[in-house]
Amino acid sequence: MDLKSGYPYWIVRNGLPQHFAPLESDARCDVAVIGAGITGALVARELVEAGFDTLVLDTRDAAWGSTAASTAMIQYEIDTELAELARIVGIDTAARVYRACEEAIDELGTIAANVRVAFDRASSLYIASRRWHAGRVRREGALRRAHGFDVDTLEAGDIAARYDIEAPAALLTATAGQVDPYRLAIALLSDIAGRGVRVHDRSKVVHRIERSRDIELHTQRGARVRCRHVVVAAGYESQGWLPERVAANRSSYALVTEPLRSMPSWLRHTLVWETARPYLYLRTTRDGRVLAGGEDDRLDIPARRDARVQKKAARILARVGAMLPGLELEPGFAWAGTFAETTDGLPFFGAHPRLDRRLLFAMAYGGNGIVYSVIGARLLRMQLERRRHPLAHIFGFDRMR
Repeated sequence: MDLKSGYPYWIVRNGLPQHFAPLESDARCDVAVIGAGITGALVARELVEAGFDTLVLDTRDAAWGSTAASTAMIQYEIDTELAELARIVGIDTAARVYRACEEAIDELGTIAANVRVAFDRASSLYIASRRWHAGRVRREGALRRAHGFDVDTLEAGDIAARYDIEAPAALLTATAGQVDPYRLAIALLSDIAGRGVRVHDRSKVVHRIERSRDIELHTQRGARVRCRHVVVAAGYESQGWLPERVAANRSSYALVTEPLRSMPSWLRHTLVWETARPYLYLRTTRDGRVLAGGEDDRLDIPARRDARVQKKAARILARVGAMLPGLELEPGFAWAGTFAETTDGLPFFGAHPRLDRRLLFAMAYGGNGIVYSVIGARLLRMQLERRRHPLAHIFGFDRMR
């Protein structure tokens, strides 16, 4: 599957900083992680920390798929608002999910620091896109505060004075962040490779054999890997391993501007997104660019998605200019990527009830994939240690029943 198109900023900025050789000979391990993007890298790191002999495989170059196309808006808020998630799973469970995401941001900052990748703390500004969304935003803020979250509800005058943005209401939260997802994934993989973990890209798994004592994976190059467990962290391609579809693939579009001559100080450390669906979202980069995305559609045909990149990017740039009219925006690079969307906005981690229990999935679907991956990595570690994570029931496949 062609997971991205155009020129993602992270690849242009970083190039190919690390080479991982293909697997050419047979191997054994405790756990084989299939997927060397940010999710696979976080999972592999967690398993290595727990003492599991781990091996990582990827079809293409490491982090070259959806990770390279990610805009990496690190937030505890998920695409499903707390009030709506509470309607689906109950308020106690919904609040627990939000709290776990909030805690995962701090953990991600520590993980990034340990591999010397910049993680910039930020706040998150969630704007009511329409006048009739204002009441919903105010109720959402009240619900979060009632469950212990530090969130401010801003009215039109406050928003205009502090951000020079016209909006009827907004939520301001202090816990968010910004990171280069491609650099972080490569740094994590390089770190565990330095500790003896075998990381192999361009090593596509084409077949598996499940036996009583192990699972044997066959790669396209003819190598075989015998392992006790498999973690499928192959992003949107993971659905090909399942007996049923659990998410719908979508296309999302993004652009990064040329460095701005000047920008308001608040924008350097604030993520901005809106209540409309699909929503416009934006952040900045360390070299003074605006990184924005949105214009999501249901297209799942790479060639047709590719043809839309420039037109979609122009729309995004126009919308950013309308929201922040004081900025001098000059387009730099534009791209598109595939993402998967679940009906409740939650990911899937763990074993599927109709498949071998030694085959685990790390499907960090939704707008908070990186944050979900931090949580899911710990969840999978605990499953392999025969312990139960408090979110296993809501992040698992059993919730589909």
